[in-house]
Amino acid sequence: MFLTRHFHYRLVALVFIGLAVWPVQSVVAQVRPAMPGSTSVFRLTEPRITPLSESEWTDEHRLRVDRWSPEIRIGNAFRTLLHVPELIDAVMPFLTYTANESTLPARDRELLILRTAWLTQSSYLWADHVPTGKTAGLTVEEMRRVAVGSAAAGWTELEATLLRLADELFRNSSVRDSTWSTLELHYDLFNLIDAVMTVNETTLLSMLFNSFGVQPDDSALARFPDDIPYGLEVPEPEPPLREPRVAPLEGPGIRVGRTFARHPKMATARSGQSGYVNRVSPLTPYARELLILRIGWNCQAVYEWAKHVGSVGRARDHGLAPERIARGQNAGWNLFDQAHLRAADEIYRDGIISTDTWALLADRYNIREMISVVMTVANYRLVSMALNALGVQPQETDELFPAIQ
Repeated sequence: MFLTRHFHYRLVALVFIGLAVWPVQSVVAQVRPAMPGSTSVFRLTEPRITPLSESEWTDEHRLRVDRWSPEIRIGNAFRTLLHVPELIDAVMPFLTYTANESTLPARDRELLILRTAWLTQSSYLWADHVPTGKTAGLTVEEMRRVAVGSAAAGWTELEATLLRLADELFRNSSVRDSTWSTLELHYDLFNLIDAVMTVNETTLLSMLFNSFGVQPDDSALARFPDDIPYGLEVPEPEPPLREPRVAPLEGPGIRVGRTFARHPKMATARSGQSGYVNRVSPLTPYARELLILRIGWNCQAVYEWAKHVGSVGRARDHGLAPERIARGQNAGWNLFDQAHLRAADEIYRDGIISTDTWALLADRYNIREMISVVMTVANYRLVSMALNALGVQPQETDELFPAIQ
């Protein structure tokens, strides 16, 4: 049995987080949820979406199992995502890239994954990666120190910085200049991008698995270190970058695509996730853009906001008023729209949709649609963190954040 947390909001003065440097077009009262990791944690002890048993597999399901079983365990997470076979096609390439194929040394990769699993309180991912961590050279004692964080004794400069990178991306959806500068001493461009995207993809997976109630597999021997108190000390976010850390390639196309294209192998592996949200998901454009803009607002990803208000998402063409999205759920929305906004806020703040919000959405959505709600928010949390960390810049003609009242 688990407890539903009360949903707390706070008014945030934009100058506090540096947004006064951006031009603004209109004035509204704005609210954001509490920052991630700042509230008490609850996790499901039973699945909301039951993993598909082998007796339920169709030929379409078996096609995905046959494709991916040589590379991963067909456990509870895979069997849950199997409810939407197209989502398997979208998620698995980048999951396997960040877990096994990126340019990072295996030890560095596992430090980032395990720290993010701890931050998001993902018992599934923790159990899944403890054996991989051992293979990468992490001791049992070191993996427990991952949960303690960068301040624990024994880390090298690079290792402590990697743990801080995970903390900053999770809490602030951005990376401080000092953290980035230290990583630049040790990493090339591909390593830098892979470090950011490893944290981001692990965050996405945690949000999916937490909200669906995916439980550790029976075969997983490592259990989550619940005896280590949860704590997260991260400085306030710095003002948004005015210049890119990773300059986009020259040529046609939007800046985010040209920025990711600096690392072609990573970009190819990742592309299916946004492709699912924007082209395959059964959600209406109205619901999709409502969720995307709200998580972009929560993460203060100005580029994401600009493009989904503007040429990419065309929010107003779908009947959405962006200023109302910034105001949050109490800006005159109907109950179903409010549930979407709460889902985006809860996934951002808590890494999971609350019981009450899940019930409101599930009353009208089927399993495929519920999975797509979480995937939409989780994917654009990933995108927001990447945009902020890499410094993707809006164009002068873009419509940016509305100002505080």
